[in-house]
Amino acid sequence: MNIEEEYIRLIFGLKLKQLRTDKNLSLFGLSKLSGLSKSYLNEIEKGKKYPKTTKIAILSNVLEVDYDNLVSLKLDKNLAPLGEILQSKILKEIPLNLFGIKERDLIDIIANAPAKVSAFITTLIEIAKNYNLSKESFYLAALRSYQEAHNNYFEDIELQVEKFAKSYQIDTAKKIKSVDLEEILIEEFGYTIDKQTLKNYIEVKEIRSIYIVDKKTLLLSQHIDESQYAFILAKEIAYNYLNLSDRLYTFPWINFDTFDQVLHNFFASYFAGALLISRKRINKELKLFFKRKEWSGSQFNKMIFKFTDSHETFYQRLTNILPKYFNFKNMFFLRFKNKINTNNYDLTKELHINKLQAPYANETNEHYCRRWISIDALKTVRESSIDNFITSSQVSQYVEDKQEYLVISSATSDPFKKDYNRSISVGILLNTNLKNKVKFLQDVSLGKSQVGVTCERCIIENCEQRVSAPTVLDKIKKNDIISNKVSEIVNSFVL
Repeated sequence: MNIEEEYIRLIFGLKLKQLRTDKNLSLFGLSKLSGLSKSYLNEIEKGKKYPKTTKIAILSNVLEVDYDNLVSLKLDKNLAPLGEILQSKILKEIPLNLFGIKERDLIDIIANAPAKVSAFITTLIEIAKNYNLSKESFYLAALRSYQEAHNNYFEDIELQVEKFAKSYQIDTAKKIKSVDLEEILIEEFGYTIDKQTLKNYIEVKEIRSIYIVDKKTLLLSQHIDESQYAFILAKEIAYNYLNLSDRLYTFPWINFDTFDQVLHNFFASYFAGALLISRKRINKELKLFFKRKEWSGSQFNKMIFKFTDSHETFYQRLTNILPKYFNFKNMFFLRFKNKINTNNYDLTKELHINKLQAPYANETNEHYCRRWISIDALKTVRESSIDNFITSSQVSQYVEDKQEYLVISSATSDPFKKDYNRSISVGILLNTNLKNKVKFLQDVSLGKSQVGVTCERCIIENCEQRVSAPTVLDKIKKNDIISNKVSEIVNSFVL
């Protein structure tokens, strides 16, 4: 029995239950009227059985509803959102097993409390509409949850990378060159590399690569540097070596059709990062760096350049390695962008390991705290006329909960978007484990700053970097005053 048939049974069961309750009938009562057993009716309502046409005719008669209406897949207004979800491709496209969920269990939950589930789904749909949540955004949110559930570390892919490197004699103990990966793609996987075609199409100047499936041809932008080229080639190797056929064909992506494409894009990117920055080598380098008694941005940059010229690739790799090998389980990854000559800062990518830490995606057009090192690094790059690669560090203390994070941030001009700068940051919760392993935390030159999430929600008074009044806090305070006064009035009558 395929899953589409389960949906049909479930929708029929939902309709039967609703019609029965509208008639104020118990299962026992419907059993008496129809001559069908109570247990059989119960299994129908739970979507476990679908009645024969003769029995559907009996039910339509006793419930006084047209036969065609009873068997149609259209639900009334209250349950319509459920019908849309059940008949859409969402549940089929997302591999629920990745999250330890069986589709049958989800169907059982819906069958047992359809009205409540429908109300919940309606709420989610309304939230999605208010925040303009696209299908792509939904898929990416699901992917982030999957990454966070595994502390963004995937041993099976790490092993596949090491197996590949040994099989193809790739020396991961040194910086991997694109020419070595290009040779593998051409000789082993039959690729043609085309570095000329894309220059003729100005409309796709921000696209770094396009893969033409039928021709096994990889079109490459002329504007990518060596590290970007190596990463693209490593991703293409991953798609082939891991047999990921349902895939995206442009980098960066334009849109997703299925969740598998999102997932496979992540797997290929993870493979590429693990190949270019081997876990053994980066683990060794980080241990040496953390033993330093003084923080040095230039030394951190040197460590990055041993592996790649792309600070984003390096920081992404940190989110794999630090939770696994250093037990830094509470950490975040952020990417901000800033258009030159503007004071707008947008969070364009985020990942939170173990729990949602601040800062996080801003869906309300509030102003991010200007005290963050992530934004300060962008300001430094913008004002610098010499160094276009700035790495800084800061201990950030959030004023609300007093939790402290070691935040390291690198900022550069955006290599893919003209007139933009971007910063990449990782933040690690300051605890005993971090203090024991990172010696430069005792460095007095290491900056420390109290920070908030957004200006609109920040309690820091007389903040020189504030760009907006604490309007959200003011509203909360006003509501608290009103609420307390209402309680006082009510209590005066009770006493």
